[in-house]
This record gives sequence, C-alpha cells and structure tokens, in this order.
Amino acid sequence: MRAARLTSPATTRTGPGAAGGADPVVLVAHGSRDPRAADATRALARAVSAARPGTPVWASWLDHTEPGPTEVLRDLAVAGHRRAVLVPLLLTAAYHHRVDIPAAVAAATGSGPPLAVRVTDVLGPADDTPDPGLLAGLCRRLSETRPGRFDALVLAAAGTRDARARRSVGRVADALGVEFGVPCRVAYASAAPPAAGVAVSRLRASGARRIAVSAYFLAPGLFHDAVTEAARAAGAVAVAAPLTDAPELVELVLSRVDDRPVLASTG
Repeated sequence: MRAARLTSPATTRTGPGAAGGADPVVLVAHGSRDPRAADATRALARAVSAARPGTPVWASWLDHTEPGPTEVLRDLAVAGHRRAVLVPLLLTAAYHHRVDIPAAVAAATGSGPPLAVRVTDVLGPADDTPDPGLLAGLCRRLSETRPGRFDALVLAAAGTRDARARRSVGRVADALGVEFGVPCRVAYASAAPPAAGVAVSRLRASGARRIAVSAYFLAPGLFHDAVTEAARAAGAVAVAAPLTDAPELVELVLSRVDDRPVLASTG
C-alpha cells in the first residue's frame, strides 16, 4: 500500500500518524548516484527529528534515490495529513528550487486528498546576508580538519550556471573571510570556473602559503572527492568535510521550518 512507503529506511523512526499534531516536515535533497549522499540526508532527517520531538520528518530526493517529494507528499495526504512543510536541502536558489520543487509539489497536490504544502527558503542566503548558523556549521567543519594557522581560504561549491546563485555563494565566501580575517575565494566543482585547484594556485601566486578549503556541500560524493583531490594537489593544507548533520545545520533547517512561507499550494 502507498502509505507504507512512509516507513521506509529513508525516513525517520516517527510513523505517519494522521491529521493533527505537528505538521510533517519533508526534506528534499538533490540526489546523487553516490550512496554516501543519501546516507547523509537520512542522518540529517534523524537529527532534525531528534531536535523537534513529535514532528514527523521524512527524507526525499529529486533524483537518483527514492522516494521523491511527490510520492512522500501524496502518501502524507493519504495518511490523513492536511498540511506539510517542505524544506529544500539546497544551498542556492537555482533551477531545482525554481522549477523542480514547484513541479513536484504541483504533481502531489493536483489530485487525491487535499494537502497544503508550505515550501521554505533554501538553506543558503535568502537575501544578502548568510545565516549565522550556516557560517557556524562551515566553521565547525573547518575546525575539525585541524588545519592550524592558515592565511587564505577557498569556499568550494558544487557549481551552477545561475549568476544570481553564484552571487549568493560569493556572499558566503565574503562572510567566511571576515569571520577568519583572511581572503576567501570561491571555487566550483562543475558548471563555472574556477576549479578548486585553480583557486588554490591563484592564492598561492598572490603570496598565501597555508590555504584551507571550506566545503560548501551538504553531503559527500564525487564533487567533494574531486575538490579534495584537486585542492590538495595544488597545495591546500586542509579540506573540510561537508556539512551533513552538523548541529548548526539542524538548527538552520528548523529555523526554515519556523519561517514564514515562500510558497503555498493546495490540492
């Protein structure tokens, strides 16, 4: 039966329940062929659930991993829920946020039991200022690498062709540089230059000698692996791990849940 999908290992331990109580939260990740990425999303869902007892939390993916957000939302409606909050696990408001997620919500609410879906902002900057929790999570992961003293930073992101999304990554890099009092440059694993190795080499050419790399990724995978290899080959002293289920990221997800809605759709 459809509702049984809500008890799959991709979800938290909380059962589907029925109408009433806290609105269920659906986390939507990009998805990856690398199973480590799905494991990280499930870990984040468990951590969010543990931090907000009584709130059902489900993990979903836009690609490569099941279930997708449309299926989870439909199952929640069948289980008796009338509202749900969908949190895009995305660091930029690019194509997936503008197109894929609204399409998934529309498909879920276009037929079947009525369900009002509130879609929150992405986890990256919703305006000109990066969330302090996001910066704190990046700082945590960087400190865990124990790089010692460093005189420059690279913020390595997945990459996008969306100029507005790239500007938001630049704002995070600027804020991170201010936090540590060193220059911070952006690098991308795909879709836009410069690559991580190039960014590290440019900083070294400008006089920096101890360069650390902050990973602007939510989960491990091929992109983070490529960034790590290229940055170390270019002389970086440390490369941070992805944010995964860092406590600061959990709090950021919950703050998005509690924010005002940016999109509402009803069946």
